[in-house]
Amino acid sequence: MNEQLDQEAALLSAILFLETEPMSEASLARISGLSQERVTLALQRLVAEFDQAVHGFCPIMSAGGWIFAPKLLLWDQLKARYGKKNEMKLSRAAMETLAIIAYSQPITRAEIEAMRGVNVDSMIRLLIERNLVAEVGKREVPGKPMQYGTTREFLKYFKLNSIEDLPKLDEIESARFLKPETPEG
Repeated sequence: MNEQLDQEAALLSAILFLETEPMSEASLARISGLSQERVTLALQRLVAEFDQAVHGFCPIMSAGGWIFAPKLLLWDQLKARYGKKNEMKLSRAAMETLAIIAYSQPITRAEIEAMRGVNVDSMIRLLIERNLVAEVGKREVPGKPMQYGTTREFLKYFKLNSIEDLPKLDEIESARFLKPETPEG
């Protein structure tokens, strides 16, 4: 392997180790002083290196950037101690509300309530407190109701690179997430 590429990969691994948030390739280029092309090559080198069974973690894309994370096959053994298992555990109602927001965003509280058939004020408050959902704007209709969408923390929590990485829904499931007609729009 190319010695210069190995040094560049080592530099990127140190940066990823020290950073607490996912880093875009552009940010890695800026911090390291490498070109974006060299960053891409060095990341490919790192991924290949950490693919070996002896490594317990690897560089992965998460929330639009690169991070070091434990390999998925080890997570069951690690999550009790290192995961936010209990602190971030969500009830079935919270998960259902979160799924509706994720698949239908941007969406208003009234639209969520029309889908769920129950008041969702407390669920939305909980999801905002956990930084999984945020207010993303107001609908341009009378009353200008607040719209909600998922956050970068949502992507990190579910180990997604982008919202497009959500599991695809079949026709029946997709129909469930169509926004119902509400008085606000």
